[in-house]
Amino acid sequence: MRTALLQSSGRPGSTVENLKVLDEAAGRAAAAGAALLVTPEMFLTGYAIGDGVGRLAEPADGDSADTVAELAHRHGLAIAYGYPERAGDSVHNSVQLISADGTRLANYRKTHLFGCFERDHFTPGEQPVVQVELGGLTVGLMICYDVEFPELVRAHALAGTDLLLVPTANMHPFQFVAESLVPVRAWESQMYVAYVNRVGSEGEFEFVGLSTLAGPDGIARARAGRGTELLLAEADPAFLAASRAANPYLKDRRPGLYGSLA
Repeated sequence: MRTALLQSSGRPGSTVENLKVLDEAAGRAAAAGAALLVTPEMFLTGYAIGDGVGRLAEPADGDSADTVAELAHRHGLAIAYGYPERAGDSVHNSVQLISADGTRLANYRKTHLFGCFERDHFTPGEQPVVQVELGGLTVGLMICYDVEFPELVRAHALAGTDLLLVPTANMHPFQFVAESLVPVRAWESQMYVAYVNRVGSEGEFEFVGLSTLAGPDGIARARAGRGTELLLAEADPAFLAASRAANPYLKDRRPGLYGSLA
């Protein structure tokens, strides 16, 4: 499945402008044959927007979701986008996946919150594995810091995730996550990982870019630089099947030994 990674910070604080950026990127991705477009973490609103998080948060079926559904249908490709989700009195750092026909397929709430900013503004999610079938692949959802916990990625592997989507806001000095950790996660859990980052400065944060789609062989199929960019790469189910047949990690596990580690 050809997958497009939108490395961009859009315009922090303006949902309207970010939807315009998403519309334009979806058009370019579709023209290049992509079946799926993935944005960074909190793309619809910006990440470092302080109390704007609560002000701009919307429910999973809110107006912005309707707009994304319309442009996904118009351009004919699925879209996974990061946004602040309003759920009653809580706000979650979420990613929603909408199909090419405009159907809301899955919504994931970030389970591992990073730093004081996130802990002050968000409620952590409690569902570790969210996945859906798309384009012949089992697609899983995760957000940024989550991928740094091998237990969570392995849970996706054991549940059958083929392509793990990870909208992210990876910042200096943690670029090693994009450069080294993400390809290792793809290798050790035998899946594709689409890690899609923000760029530039927002508040106290400097985002490092370096978005990638890493394969189950631990090799990046595409790698962005430090600026705004639209990447395209293939998640090939035949290659994934061959890699899983050759790699013994999952079948050589001994779960009975691991209980005390949890």
